[in-house]
Amino acid sequence: MRRLGLGVLILAVFGTTAWCAGALEYSPLLPPALRSPAAVLFLVATAASFLLLPRRRRTLAGFAIVAGALIAAFLAIPASNDRDWQPEVAVAPHATVDGDRVTIHGVRNFHYRSETDFDPHWEDRSYDLRELDSLDVVASYWSGPHIAHILLSFGFGGKDYVAISIETRKERGEVYSTLGGFFKLYELVYVVADERDLIGVRTTYRQPPEDVYLYRVLVPRERIRRLFLDYLRGMNDLAEHPRFYNTLTTNCTTGALFHTRVNPGSPRLSWKVLLSGHLPEYLYELGGLDPSLPFPELQRRSWVDERARAADDAPDFSQRIRAEPPA
Repeated sequence: MRRLGLGVLILAVFGTTAWCAGALEYSPLLPPALRSPAAVLFLVATAASFLLLPRRRRTLAGFAIVAGALIAAFLAIPASNDRDWQPEVAVAPHATVDGDRVTIHGVRNFHYRSETDFDPHWEDRSYDLRELDSLDVVASYWSGPHIAHILLSFGFGGKDYVAISIETRKERGEVYSTLGGFFKLYELVYVVADERDLIGVRTTYRQPPEDVYLYRVLVPRERIRRLFLDYLRGMNDLAEHPRFYNTLTTNCTTGALFHTRVNPGSPRLSWKVLLSGHLPEYLYELGGLDPSLPFPELQRRSWVDERARAADDAPDFSQRIRAEPPA
């Protein structure tokens, strides 16, 4: 038992040391120029203290005080909606609901020449909830089959579609870091956009292009309505009360999953949610996607890159990416 206790203590010290170094490296506790030196100094000082100081109990107590102070300072970091944001996430959308009429303020509809060269354009768009009749899950892959960016698209009578993506809200000069996403490096944002923007930028203008798949979800209209309104509530709450993104717990896929809980019998948390590239397969297994085709064939037919590139800026972009591909 004594050896077991010592082993647990050593693991706790190693784990806490690694976490504190990560917080110093990635979180906004310090100015960017000081983060890496502080993380390295913390690692060196911790190792030297335990290896060179003779009284291990006092060393452990001192380590606990320093680590506790770092954890407390980290937890106190406030999220904000007032930063120098990258243009793609400069606007935090919000919605107003008047009976069956919904108006979303801040719908992104950029015109792209490349991923970084575009004309920003934000719109107010109104939708009739009585026409809301379809839900599509979009999975966009950029690094192998296991991780995908997940977004939802809501359809109104086959004529109008609005896509909603839960993303990191990056400041100017920031790039995405999976590790940084654990340490309050980014705020959270709902990007509401025209499909030609949100899907087209991934299939056509990013280099290399991402592989984008669009799946129609088999779900009753009343459940789609509840889900859509819950997204709007989450969007409005975030506009008033900013929150941080977290790579594991508060991301594009877990955010969508938590919104589905507005409906009874929503999907449970699964490793296929955490490894988001497997989410479409998970929905297929639950009966949420077209069961008339084997999943590999459904996946092949759901790939939209070629159709999206061909549609490009066409006003019927959404209809063209949903056209049946050749058998």
